[in-house]
Order: sequence, then structure tokens, then C-alpha cells
Amino acid sequence: MAKVLVVYDSKTGNTQKMAEAIAEGARTAGQGITLKNVKEASLKNLEESNGIILGSPTHFGTMSDDLKKFIDESVKIRGRLEGKVGAAFTSSGSTGGGNETTLMSMIQAMLIHGMVVCGDPIETGGHYGVVAIGKPDEEALQACKKLGERVGRLASRIA
Repeated sequence: MAKVLVVYDSKTGNTQKMAEAIAEGARTAGQGITLKNVKEASLKNLEESNGIILGSPTHFGTMSDDLKKFIDESVKIRGRLEGKVGAAFTSSGSTGGGNETTLMSMIQAMLIHGMVVCGDPIETGGHYGVVAIGKPDEEALQACKKLGERVGRLASRIA
């Protein structure tokens, strides 16, 4: 059984709802799940996981300060995340932009760690990752579940 870690930051609860749906999707793929708010997550959690999914609200086109601090701290374990499966998701308050660059900021960090990054499945959009505008609706939550399932399946291949 693969271990999938979902680390998220959430100010309004929207990103947390997405994280919970992603964890549910990975769980239905038969994988062990660890769901952590970024303030509770540790570098050991990253090292122990086969799949890592990062989520953040969109803050001026990039990830939140707390998630960025966590990723900056991960330089201490550089080389130990290589080959793990990664994915990203974000929520924002408006359609004003910045969602794609927020996803890319998280994906960039995963690539620097040597992770294998996947986007959301084609059936739900086939893009950099899942995005919700405002409170995630049923379509966004379904996309989250599918992303969790996808990462779970991919992570099980390397476990």
C-alpha cells in the first residue's frame, strides 16, 4: 500500500474542503492517507510518503506564506523526495487570475526535489491541477477526488 500525503494551507476553509476530497479520492484508490494542515506537517511526513499533494490558496499568484516556509525548510531533505509522485491544487476568491501561477509555484518546488508531477486527469480538466473559485462546488470536489485517485494509483506503482 502506498502512502499519500496531502499538505494544505487554508484561511477560509475552501482549500481544506478540497484537501479532504483529495484524501477521500486517494483512499478509494486503496492507499494510506495522511492529511495535514501545513502548520502540522513535518519533513518526516514528506520522506515517509510515496505521493505528495500540496494545496494552497492563491496569494498574489503564488502559494501562501506558510506553505512557502514549509517548502523552503524542505531543502534540508533535498534528494530524499526524488521519484515520489506529486500534484497540486489551489482555491481563490475570484477569477481575477493567479491560479495557474500558484499551481506552478508548488509544482516548481516538487520538480526541484526530483519528484514526478502529474496534473489533474483529462476527464476533469487535464491541467496543472485542480482549481476552485470561492467555495468548491460539486464539480471541483469531484475533480479533487479524481486527482487523489490518480496520485494514489501512480504512487502505488512506486511503493
